[in-house]
Amino acid sequence: MKGYFITFEGTDGSGKTSVIRQVQSHFEAQGYPVLVTREPGGIRISEKIREILLGKEYPEMDARTEALLFAASRRQHLIEKIKPALERGMMVLCDRYVDSSLVYQGIARNLGIEEVWNINAFAIENFLPELTILVDVKPEIALARIYQNENREVNRLDLEKRDFHDLTYHGYQSLLQRFPKRIKAVDGDDTIENVSRQAIQLIEGLIHRMDELQ
Repeated sequence: MKGYFITFEGTDGSGKTSVIRQVQSHFEAQGYPVLVTREPGGIRISEKIREILLGKEYPEMDARTEALLFAASRRQHLIEKIKPALERGMMVLCDRYVDSSLVYQGIARNLGIEEVWNINAFAIENFLPELTILVDVKPEIALARIYQNENREVNRLDLEKRDFHDLTYHGYQSLLQRFPKRIKAVDGDDTIENVSRQAIQLIEGLIHRMDELQ
C-alpha cells in the first residue's frame, strides 16, 4: 500500500514544527504508521549539509551555492528516507520541502522561481507531495515568536533583515495562488490546538480522496 506524503511549510517562527508534532500524535493514535522528518536534514548526509547551510559562521555563502546545497540535501533525503517510507505504506510528515527553496532562494534571494524549480526538478525527479500545508503567519508575529522562544536555535536565515522575511511571507502567498490544488493554508495566528485541528482535517480529506481512488 502506498503511503501519504505531506509537507509543511511556513516562514521561520510560524509554528509548523509544533503543529507537526500534534498531527503526528493524532494519526498515530488512529493507528497510522507515521514518519516525521525535516529539511534540510533527516538523514546523515543531509544533516551535515544542514550544518553548513544554517550555520551562522557562513554569512558569505552565495545564493546559488545555497540553492544547490538545499537541492543536494533534498535529493539524498528523498531517495534514502522519504521514498522507502512511502513504499512501506507510511504517512510521511516532512517539515519543509521544495516549496521552501522556491520561496527562500527563488523569491527572497531573487534567483527566480523557474530557475530554482529547474535545479530541484532534477534533484527530486518532479516527485511532489500529495498535500502541502502552509502555516500562514504574518512576519511580525513569526519574528516575535523566534526571539521569545529561548529554546529555539537561531540560525543564519533567522538573522536576515526584515525585508527578507517579508519577501518569504509574500512568496508563500504567491505559491498558494500558483498551486491551489496542492497547497492549502491554515491560520497560524490561532492556538496550536486549532491550527493542528485544521491540518488534521486537511489530511483526513486527502486520505478520503486517495482511498476512493484505490
